[in-house]
Amino acid sequence: MQTIVRLADYRPSDYLIDRVDLDVRLHPTETRITATLGLRPNPAGEPGAPLVLDGDELTLVAIALDGQPTGPGAIEVTPRSLTLHQPPQRPFVLEIETQVNPSTNTKLMGLYRSNGVYCTQCEADGFRRITYFLDRPDVMAVFTTRIEGSRAAAPVLLGNGNPVAQGEAGPGRHYAIWHDPHPKPAYLFALVGGRLGRVGSRFTTMEGRDVEIAVYVEPGKEGRADFALDAVARSMAWDERTFGRAYDLDVFNVVAVSDFNMGAMENKGLNIFNDKYVLASPETATDADYANIEAIIAHEYFHNWSGNRVTCRDWFQLCLKEGLTVFRDQEFSSDERSRPVHRIAEVRTLRARQFPEDAGPLAHPVRPQAYREINNFYTATVYEKGAEIVRMLRTLLGPETFRAGMDRYFTTCDGTAATVEDFLAAFAAESGRDLAAFSRWYAQAGTPTVAVSGTYDAAARTYTLTFRQSLPVVATEAAAGAAPQPLAIPIALGLVAPGGGPVAAASERVRDGVFVLDRAEDALVFTGLDAAPVPSLFRGFSAPVKVEHALTRDERLTLLAHDRDAFNRWQAAQSLAMEVLVVRARANAPLAEEAGTEGAGLAAALATFLDGEALADPAFAALVLTLPGEQEIAQAIGAEIDPDAIWRARQTLRVQLGRDLGPRLLALREALVEPEGAPFSPDAASAGRRALRNAALDLVTAADPQAGTALALGQVENAATMTDRLAALATLSLVPGAAREAALARFGETYRGEALVLDKWFALQAMIPEAGTLERVRGLMHHAAFSLGNPNRVRSLIASFSLNNPTQFHRPDGAGYDLTAEVVLALDGKNPQVAARLLTAFNTWRMVEGGRRLHAEAALRRVAQAPGLSPDVSDIVGRSLAPAR
Repeated sequence: MQTIVRLADYRPSDYLIDRVDLDVRLHPTETRITATLGLRPNPAGEPGAPLVLDGDELTLVAIALDGQPTGPGAIEVTPRSLTLHQPPQRPFVLEIETQVNPSTNTKLMGLYRSNGVYCTQCEADGFRRITYFLDRPDVMAVFTTRIEGSRAAAPVLLGNGNPVAQGEAGPGRHYAIWHDPHPKPAYLFALVGGRLGRVGSRFTTMEGRDVEIAVYVEPGKEGRADFALDAVARSMAWDERTFGRAYDLDVFNVVAVSDFNMGAMENKGLNIFNDKYVLASPETATDADYANIEAIIAHEYFHNWSGNRVTCRDWFQLCLKEGLTVFRDQEFSSDERSRPVHRIAEVRTLRARQFPEDAGPLAHPVRPQAYREINNFYTATVYEKGAEIVRMLRTLLGPETFRAGMDRYFTTCDGTAATVEDFLAAFAAESGRDLAAFSRWYAQAGTPTVAVSGTYDAAARTYTLTFRQSLPVVATEAAAGAAPQPLAIPIALGLVAPGGGPVAAASERVRDGVFVLDRAEDALVFTGLDAAPVPSLFRGFSAPVKVEHALTRDERLTLLAHDRDAFNRWQAAQSLAMEVLVVRARANAPLAEEAGTEGAGLAAALATFLDGEALADPAFAALVLTLPGEQEIAQAIGAEIDPDAIWRARQTLRVQLGRDLGPRLLALREALVEPEGAPFSPDAASAGRRALRNAALDLVTAADPQAGTALALGQVENAATMTDRLAALATLSLVPGAAREAALARFGETYRGEALVLDKWFALQAMIPEAGTLERVRGLMHHAAFSLGNPNRVRSLIASFSLNNPTQFHRPDGAGYDLTAEVVLALDGKNPQVAARLLTAFNTWRMVEGGRRLHAEAALRRVAQAPGLSPDVSDIVGRSLAPAR
């Protein structure tokens, strides 16, 4: 049985480590690490307690205390720890020599080799796979690292901090020494050694520091790193302008590797990235790839302050660095691109990933109270919902007070391991406000629902909005059904006249356009109104809640046409579509050409919208044309879900929109054609034009597969960018027949040497909503380019099937569940982190109808009963099968 770690049980470490000198002698199978640790008793710890260091799959070679070998019985070594029974109660030095095998480290945690490159991943607890250590985030030390390796195999040797020396280390070998002057926890340690190409530039900080920035990639791919390099410089400049945070070392390095469990890692001064978030060229990367590279480069750089200079006291505070830094990277991307478009994309991600997580057996608060395996808490709740909490804080306090609170937080907590309480205290001090009710956002799981009703009194010329908030009772490890308390929910709002235009109405409880709902029920009264307005609520999605508001179809059309808030205009279109989709899905309506009068009404509204402004903001228009996804529709239905019925409902509406809007869509495609020979740009405006052209192609093809196939085939063959080529292939993938299969085969052959493009090819095929996809996926698992050892390839094929193909993962015969369970079990012994993340696809299993539910439960139980499960998979399957409450 796994041990439950509880926030309530936190106690400081009995010992602290002030200094770490590492000597790492790289070897493919026998890497030796000598760690010299300068320790001392912690005044806040237990006097005389044994020193217990963490370890994992280490071979202990030697150990010495203050330069002398330890005596018999002085230490005890187990697979998980090294214990010094009677450590000195004064400062002392412990020297530990260990040996590891990087080549067999398929878990990709600790030190491992990826395509001949040595690299590390130490978050959350990977440093204990390098040497025995107090592997916890509140133990912070100054690191100096000497790295030695073969000059032929590892001509590049990189570490944290600044380079201080390099030289020869014997025949064919060399060394480099790196020193990081900033104390850091072990999870931020990193080293890299290998044959790497480099692109570099320089940046001068606002404090006058000259920083050398560089991106390291596989030799020959240097030309695909320029965009990432530029994103680093733009991130540095933005953090100075927006948060006053300057970089604090002489070098900043980014390294791209092909085998990586995460997207990237913010190790101090040496960020290690999954290469899909570094490498880009117009021929191999889509507009979405460019946007992701920009955002993730920024995210990891911003961690230099929100995560590194100020780290988290324990892993329960993970949102303190991740949620905060997601907010920061979202703001960066919004400034670099279109703020309204980016905000809509953020909310779509939240609703597709985090809302289902909140509603399933894996639900947990943004700051959990307990966990069994911390690797399983790098979740959408911690990241995306954590970012929404920070955004709400800014909405509550206003931009200026929020910035003052951030300055106070960084200044007060610099060089420390902080808590959520430390974070909120900085804003309370700057604003003078009591944030107790707001702090409940960190403690309570589940997505709140806000029910709204509006009443107009013609005689009194008043309009009253009544709000009622509720939060589901969510059972977690620490709080089994505890009654939730009211939250402080900021509601950004405005009133729109029925014929368009803002309404100038007064309410003394609305400040700067925001009303704060901080009790279970409340009401707002607006005075001086000559007619009933249309309320525009939660502008900019001001809180991560579900809204129950019975607006009429005409009121939603008014918002779509006239609201000054872009998010709520998009939301109006989404809600009009969702109404049609839910009705048809619940009725289990057959696939048909008509979606009824409601579908025709939506088409008419969209036609008016397209005629008025599609060319003015193509990116926004593309979002308005995109229907809610199948997972969002499932969330709206809530229970006894039939994924096939949802797919039929969505497909029917796509057909109707494509038919009714066809001439307009074709005209838009023509109007948005890029001039022949025009240089490629990944900027927001260019990406928006491509997005609208491809959204139009998708709907045209749904309505007329024959004509759409011809258009798509021409685009696949003649497109100048990977964005257009892949979008056309995605459209073709939904039209069965010889043309699709030939196009897929040609694409696979054309890009057989491009690993990141092949990932897209695998993913497209895994998401085809047809009965034959299961066997297609099984066949692709035997493709020469597929490997269970490569996380990107597993995610592209298996995760795309299980997470993004609802009709086939939730097949009525259970075969989709069986395939995913088989892969989880095959992968668990090699890479348990990736296996556990695949298993999260079952998070919604209790929402599907009874027959499917039985098959899903059977697959989960087969996983649960398998011998020797990793803690990662055991934790996910245990929580997935826990009795619902």
